[in-house]
Amino acid sequence: MGRDLALILLLLFQHYGDSDGSQRLEHTPSIQFTHFQYNVTVHENSAAKTYVGHPVKMGIYITNPVWDLRYKIVSGDNENLFKAEEYILGDFCFLRIRTKGGNTAILNREVKDHYTLIVKAVEKNSNAEARTEVRVQVLDTNDLRPLFSPTSYSVSLPENTAVRTSIARVSATDADIGTNGEFYYSFKDRTDMFAIHPTSGVVVLTGRLDYIETQLYELEILAVDRGMKLYGSSGISSMAKLTVHVEQANECAPVITAVTLSPSELDKDPTFAIVTVDDCDQGANGEIASLTIVAGDLLQQFRTVRSFPGSKEYKLKAISGIDWDSHPFGYNLTLQAKDKGTPPQFSPVKVIRVISPQFKAGPVKFEKDVYRVEISEFAPPNTPVVMVKATPSYSHLRYVFKSTPGKAKFSLNHNTGLISILEPIKRQQASHFELEVTTNDRKASTKVLVKILGTNSNPPEFIQTAYKASFDENVPIGTTVMTVSAIDPDEGENGYVTYSIANLNHVPFVIDHFSGAVSTSENLDYELMPRVYTVRIRASDWGLPYRREVEALHTITLNNLNDNTPLFEKVNCEGTVPRDLGVGEQITTVSAIDADELQLVRYQIEAGNELDLFTLNPNSGVLSLKQSLMDGLGAKVSFHSLRITATDGENFATPIYINITVAASRKPVNLQCEETGVAKMLAEKLLQANKLHSQDEVKDIFFDSHSVNAHAPQFRSTLPVGIEVKENHPVGSSMIFMNATDLDSGFNGKLVYAISGGNEDSCFIIDIETGMLKILSPLDRETADRYTLNITVYDLGIPQKAAWRLLDITVLDTNDNPPEFLQEHYFVEVSEDKDINSEIIQVEATDKDLGSNGHVTYSILTDTDKFAIDSMTGVVKIVQPLDRELQPVHYLKIEARDQAKEEPQLFSTVLLKISLEDVNDNPPRFVPPNYRVKVREDLPEGTIIMWLEAYDPDLGQSSQVRYSLMDHGEGNFDVDKLSGAVRIVHQLDFEKKQIYNLTVRAKDKGKPVSLSSTCYVEVEVIDVNENLHAPVFASFVEKGIVKEDVPIGSSVMTVSAHDEDTGRDGEIRYSIRDGSGVGVFRIDEETGIIETSDRLDRESTPHYWLTVYATDQGVVPLSSYIEIYIEVEDVNDNAPQTSEPVYYPEVMENSPKEVSVVQIEAFDPDSSSNDKLTFKITSGNPQGFFSIHPKTGMC
Repeated sequence: MGRDLALILLLLFQHYGDSDGSQRLEHTPSIQFTHFQYNVTVHENSAAKTYVGHPVKMGIYITNPVWDLRYKIVSGDNENLFKAEEYILGDFCFLRIRTKGGNTAILNREVKDHYTLIVKAVEKNSNAEARTEVRVQVLDTNDLRPLFSPTSYSVSLPENTAVRTSIARVSATDADIGTNGEFYYSFKDRTDMFAIHPTSGVVVLTGRLDYIETQLYELEILAVDRGMKLYGSSGISSMAKLTVHVEQANECAPVITAVTLSPSELDKDPTFAIVTVDDCDQGANGEIASLTIVAGDLLQQFRTVRSFPGSKEYKLKAISGIDWDSHPFGYNLTLQAKDKGTPPQFSPVKVIRVISPQFKAGPVKFEKDVYRVEISEFAPPNTPVVMVKATPSYSHLRYVFKSTPGKAKFSLNHNTGLISILEPIKRQQASHFELEVTTNDRKASTKVLVKILGTNSNPPEFIQTAYKASFDENVPIGTTVMTVSAIDPDEGENGYVTYSIANLNHVPFVIDHFSGAVSTSENLDYELMPRVYTVRIRASDWGLPYRREVEALHTITLNNLNDNTPLFEKVNCEGTVPRDLGVGEQITTVSAIDADELQLVRYQIEAGNELDLFTLNPNSGVLSLKQSLMDGLGAKVSFHSLRITATDGENFATPIYINITVAASRKPVNLQCEETGVAKMLAEKLLQANKLHSQDEVKDIFFDSHSVNAHAPQFRSTLPVGIEVKENHPVGSSMIFMNATDLDSGFNGKLVYAISGGNEDSCFIIDIETGMLKILSPLDRETADRYTLNITVYDLGIPQKAAWRLLDITVLDTNDNPPEFLQEHYFVEVSEDKDINSEIIQVEATDKDLGSNGHVTYSILTDTDKFAIDSMTGVVKIVQPLDRELQPVHYLKIEARDQAKEEPQLFSTVLLKISLEDVNDNPPRFVPPNYRVKVREDLPEGTIIMWLEAYDPDLGQSSQVRYSLMDHGEGNFDVDKLSGAVRIVHQLDFEKKQIYNLTVRAKDKGKPVSLSSTCYVEVEVIDVNENLHAPVFASFVEKGIVKEDVPIGSSVMTVSAHDEDTGRDGEIRYSIRDGSGVGVFRIDEETGIIETSDRLDRESTPHYWLTVYATDQGVVPLSSYIEIYIEVEDVNDNAPQTSEPVYYPEVMENSPKEVSVVQIEAFDPDSSSNDKLTFKITSGNPQGFFSIHPKTGMC
């Protein structure tokens, strides 16, 4: 040891040879633990100076040989239980923690199970420090025993408690942990009536209780500490007492049977059901305490009454009046009976359907709360408005109108709910109707809001039937002579009125289309034009599809004005008058015509009669001689030029001149004038005006006769008398076009259609405009196979005309009814050994359709090979053997199908339930057929290791199974005959026997012959871990020495551990698991001899660390380890080496002797050869010029 230290010091001296001590101290590496935290263990109650166990090497590597380390616990040890120690080996300073001595320094895991220690390491020379955390886990030792809490238990069981029922649970606790805290429950004395689970403490009933035989069981229960048993102790720590009281059982629950009644409406205290309650128990357990309505009677309207005191028969009655309106389908009352047993038994619930004496299948409700419909004013009588419908639809259901204003205009089909109009409705009378329809029982109602759609149903109407107006001739063009006005009660454009003049011939007037103002379009002349005009004014609305028009004749009279000047018929008159013409004689007559009617023309001489010789009658125009031409001044003048004019009082005609020459000879007056032709021209104009007026009147009369609604509608002659329709014709589909024609035009020829009769079922509807007959509601030949409809067509003329036609509709059968079985379902009971081909039941179905549509055949839809059905008769037969155990109930879905040929076939199905009666034909069968179980060898006697289960599919006693062991497994096992529980009756030992093969029989109680079967049970005994001790090394660390030149396989040292267990638990195997020497050394796992496995070289590695584990061979192996320090000893296995491979010194010639030439330096890696080197010259010096000092190497 001293030698090694000297070597280390020498090396350090060489390394730090050029540095002082302070520098060496400054470069000293800091100290550091191998881990920042260590986890160690120590058992509670350990003796003083017990070292903790640690899985890893604890301490500090010594990297500086001058270090002097000390360890100290600086915190975490408040109880002063631990001490830290140091142990140096090689280059490692171990940290060792042990317990201190003293009575108070005892570890107790139950008080505190862990400590966290802070350990400080101090290097004395440099005062360098390092810290680490050591977590000490205190391991449990089995120093405590189980304790029951409580120590006494009591339960009460009815005698009919089922086998395998858990009846109680005892509880014990052990403060130890792991195996030390595990314990088993067991009965102190063996019993076949009960079993206790070894770990949960649940007590199970394994036999059948009998109150008459035993009323009380007192059981003592033990808690066995597993840890104590492992250490060889009996393990009994405490005992509890379980008292089981057996009570007489209330085995049977009451059973309810009921018969429902249909009481009369007149019954004042109706009984709705007779209910009988039976209970098979005796005494109080069989007496009925009550029969209660537990559900379905929220309003508490029903009660149950015993028929007489103590009777088991009850009557279901009403407490008071029953609210059938809120439950029209009736009440589903749930009854339950209770007996007087303790505890009481309750019967299965029984549901009884109570229906009203006047049965209603459900609350009636209309499909809509409000129906909103619209109908045209054009709609003729009997036009459908809407069909209301209430559901459910009962046969007695009827619809009625509730008294509301306006219902008189509508009809209601009381059976179908179809509302129709009785007559056309004018929107001007009422635009909306609110009808209310109720069912005949007044339980449901709905509103029908009918809106009348405005149509062009009204023509305009003049405010006055006739207008008369007059005006003066010659008024300016555009002068308004009159204004007409018409109104139309229709709405919108249907009521918007415009005006026009409808005269066929021209009239000199125009009318404003919107205001109705009539004005002149020409200059009118009273004398030349008609003086009275009959103007046909037409008022038209803007409606669709046609305008409605009305015409009125209006008289317009032309007033005469004095607007014409008189016109002379003759002008430019010249002639002679004898001088001797007598005074008063007529010379000539002037005539002027005035076109104005009844205007008088007066004549006068404007000039030329200054001598007053002539006179002119102002009225007749006769010019006569007033004074003699032969006397006075008259005799002197021979020529006279008279200017004569005519006037109507206002207007003056253009003057004419009469030039008179007085002749001496006696001749008659002779005057010649120019004819103007005025009279002829005026006559022609008046004649023409009269002709035009006559033509207008004729043509206007022709127009009036043309606009009358002259023709009634007519159905086309090719319409058939009758049609056929299939009953499955879709609703809304068209059937026939009942078109008609009307020779009139406009609204006179516009037609609407209605069904006036024969539609009592409301199955048909006709389009009011097109006449297309359609289906309104589904047809059903089975209800009605023929209809005769009265189809009426109306025009919209005024007055309205109509025509009608009868149409026969034959409803053809379709395959719309599936076959119906006579029963909703079928049930039959059959013995499972019934012979093949035996008839078991007949099912029957009917079909309302005709022919092949109503012919029914039968088939089984369910996939079965056990049964068959006769397709024609519906008889079901057995065709294969039956087995109730394979299938106790067979459900057959049977189909009845019609044989329709032209349409899809219809079918219905019914469920046939076939229940098989049992025959004892099956032995018990184990489930599974064989058993395997693993059990611990230390389980206490009486422990149930498994439950056998044998199932017998038969019924009754044939299914009751009893168990028995044919092989008791060397007396270590037993089986309960009722429950099938397999128990341990003797302690098992894995070391003696590991496998038991048991044979168990299960036998039923069938008669006349019982059947049995067997199964095999393999019980595998599981070894319990008895490996209590880990291998122990004599020391925690050992040192070995080996020379570096030993061959591979050389033994270095032997490690040895001791294990107090026996058998495999005490067999030890060694292994190297860690350390710097892994791979360099190996260990014999059995002997613990450590050998070299590689060549050693001290110069490269002077020492090695190995961690050697010793592990036993227990089921749960335990191990411990030891740290091995192996020092490699030096051998002289290295030649000296010069510091330079070649030296090149120089020396002056003629140098004297002893002159130093070169210093040869050499070293030897071997630790023992550095101070024993010698130098000599071996060649190259034949003359002997050079020499070398043998010690220093100076040449």
